[in-house]
Amino acid sequence: MRWRSDDVSYLRSESGTAALAVVGELELTEATRIADVAAARARFGERAPVLVETALLRRRAPDKLGELGDVSNWLFTDEALQQATAAPVALHRAGRLARAGAPVHDATCSIGTEMAALRGAGIRAVGSDIDAVRLAMARHNLGPAAHLCRADALRPITRDAVVVADPGRRHGGRRRFHVEDYQPGLGALLDTYRDRDFAVKCSPGIDFDRVRRLGFGGEIEVTSYRGSVREACLWSAGLSGPGVRRRASVLDRGEQITDTEPDECGVRPAGQWIVDPDGAVVRAGLVRHYGARHGLWQLDPDIAYLSGDRLPPGVRGFEVLEQVAFDERRLRRSLAALDCGALEILVRGVRVDPDALRRRLRPRGDRPLSVVITRIGSGADGHATAFVCRASR
Repeated sequence: MRWRSDDVSYLRSESGTAALAVVGELELTEATRIADVAAARARFGERAPVLVETALLRRRAPDKLGELGDVSNWLFTDEALQQATAAPVALHRAGRLARAGAPVHDATCSIGTEMAALRGAGIRAVGSDIDAVRLAMARHNLGPAAHLCRADALRPITRDAVVVADPGRRHGGRRRFHVEDYQPGLGALLDTYRDRDFAVKCSPGIDFDRVRRLGFGGEIEVTSYRGSVREACLWSAGLSGPGVRRRASVLDRGEQITDTEPDECGVRPAGQWIVDPDGAVVRAGLVRHYGARHGLWQLDPDIAYLSGDRLPPGVRGFEVLEQVAFDERRLRRSLAALDCGALEILVRGVRVDPDALRRRLRPRGDRPLSVVITRIGSGADGHATAFVCRASR
């Protein structure tokens, strides 16, 4: 739906708050949605859409933003909540910014997620946004003590403050994948703040080479949480560690690794365990660095799987039970001999659809197993190999 400023004013009013309390009591499940929306329309007329959407978004928000505090009375648009930084990631960034010891200007503050994290870290901050609706929501979400104003991110309104920006990467429910399509465009944003310290949030799939061609010379940090790569963040050189150009931060394990660390990681046949590195490590191009840190080696120099005789602390791995050349008939026989039932399939470097392969293999035993399929070698020497494994957890 398309939000207007008067929708926000209504929701913040006494009557709007009372109406939200009523709509919030509706089940609004798939089974009851039509009847519940009809009941809301009958009672609240044209205000029903914003009431229903707000009630639904408030139910979704705690999973993403709950660590920022009580967000039960926050206001959102669907697009703003989708793009909002997950609380653990926002708090991680705020922690880095707190160490800089400078005030912060969130130049695309939207509904206030980053501002809430900055405030929680004790940072003096000001927020601005060009979108009047989202800015009004931020005023509600953050309260009267927050310093907010309406401004274009490409027209600086602060001095001597670190700039945080999260350019829009969604429009009409669709993602924008090219940096030129960000709002504001990434190139224009970097040009505007080239002489300032800044942190700019980007899609995790961003083309690193394209960013460098825009003249960015700082650090690209890739962050993951709960096994999912959440974002890439561009940190200006003044906010980076000495010489750091790439960093992977795995928030679940509190582990960070950078390209300044040793990367002497050999290539050898599989040992007792196969490790599929966290997505942040892979996306940041730090697989060899991670392997060197934990005494692991690569199965192939161009493939991200690692192997070793012990697992890094807290890491899920795959204990090798059998290794076979990848052939569906041979693999089926191997799995049957091992009494395979539930089957997990991981693939790198080989064109295999795991779901389709699982259906064709038809495992019917009682033992849960995993199969790691990968290419070993390149060119004429390359061959697909399957490792039948037991997952550590």
